[in-house]
Amino acid sequence: MISFQRGETVELLITDYAFGGKGIAKILTENGVYPVFVEHAYPGQKVLARITAKRKRHAEGNLVKVLERAAIEQELDVQPISGAPYIFVPIEEQKRVKQESTIDVYRKLGGIQNALELFDEYIASPKIYNYRNKMEYSFSCIEHDLETDTEVDGAFALGFKHRGTWWKVENLNKESGLFDQEWENKLKDFREFLFDTGLKAWHPPQKLGFFRHIVVRKSFHQDQLLVNLVTSSERLEDFDADEAGEKLKELFGNRIAGFQHTINDNVADRAKIENGTWRLIFGDEKVVEELLGLKFEISMESFFQTNPSCAELLYNKAMDYVFENNNLDGKAVMDLFCGTGTIGQILSTRTKNAEIIGVDIVPEAIEDAKRNAVRNNINNVKFFAADVGKFLKEFPQYAGNISTIVLDPPRAGIAPKTLQKVIDLQVDRIVYISCNPSTQARDAATLIEQGYTFKKFSLVDQFPHTGHIEAVAVFEKI
Repeated sequence: MISFQRGETVELLITDYAFGGKGIAKILTENGVYPVFVEHAYPGQKVLARITAKRKRHAEGNLVKVLERAAIEQELDVQPISGAPYIFVPIEEQKRVKQESTIDVYRKLGGIQNALELFDEYIASPKIYNYRNKMEYSFSCIEHDLETDTEVDGAFALGFKHRGTWWKVENLNKESGLFDQEWENKLKDFREFLFDTGLKAWHPPQKLGFFRHIVVRKSFHQDQLLVNLVTSSERLEDFDADEAGEKLKELFGNRIAGFQHTINDNVADRAKIENGTWRLIFGDEKVVEELLGLKFEISMESFFQTNPSCAELLYNKAMDYVFENNNLDGKAVMDLFCGTGTIGQILSTRTKNAEIIGVDIVPEAIEDAKRNAVRNNINNVKFFAADVGKFLKEFPQYAGNISTIVLDPPRAGIAPKTLQKVIDLQVDRIVYISCNPSTQARDAATLIEQGYTFKKFSLVDQFPHTGHIEAVAVFEKI
């Protein structure tokens, strides 16, 4: 019998890896092996884990602390953070476990037993470190002191949440290896400046305090940063945002494209932190990023690919799947879940004889897409704010003329009803981009049942040092 209970903290030796970034500890019992899945753990590590679920055939747990690192892990001059649990694991080893575990998911969840034969290629990120173009940092007056491994109340912490908590923050004292190196190495200097104002860091349990978050967007194209300081309105009259802006200029010079101050009094910890009233202190409220020769304006609220250099490779692979042995002359290609229109515009650069239509249910995203198309002088793309199930009723001129659909749904995948609406369009080819291959595997099974053949798929490592992997697959109507 397994003696531990839900909520109990136990020491485990991790021996295997499961899809999505879960280490597996195997406990021998009278009835055989009892596996425990620990999120963010890695084979070879000895870890402290908190049991979150105990079932008859397995248990699940959250990583509390790595007690001993795996022999394969290497030393790096970065500060470990919970958002990059595998940063000390060599990138080729990360590739191996991600590829093997993801192909296995297509077999188990999609019933695709020949998944290895359908596998096309593994596309690695061109940038292994400092690849992110957005990062969010939290303030808290409850600090988790990394040197003493203790909780300190009444502190002024700025950095990332301590693993498994929502109230404690670890001060970021040097770069994490994920975001802009200069910004993160100098963040402690900005923290000290804000501390000297005498205003308090947010107290998450009490919902009191002034400083709440800092959100930073980076344009690799411009090599500039857009900074958003989020505070409450408590003692707002005692804060000089212009002085804070001058400090940023002193630290980073003209790398700061713009600095804005947002006031957000919503006490919900998971509320969208950009919400609230905001004022531009200096500079611009947007930066410009370039993808495959196209330029895109990005504001604090915009959705944009987090790893632009790898996104280019992902989109190139998707375009290859769209146009391979596929005559689109006089036909329409639908970019579904098009967001701000990135894929549709890239499609338009590959063909002048097909009509590209971008469809998204969010009107604001469609307006952004139209502006981006004008900026890039693209005129063979049309964008529509519409529900896919009602699209052909609202725009009957496209009935029977849509040849190919490119799907790029949210992480949760496509809702079953929406997937059925896509199938009902009866297009010849579907190119499916997924940030969660497990939902793509599930949807692949449905597409196969409904008369599509699964031609091939590739994996794309957009997020090195995490358990995330993306996939792009192509399906053809039988």
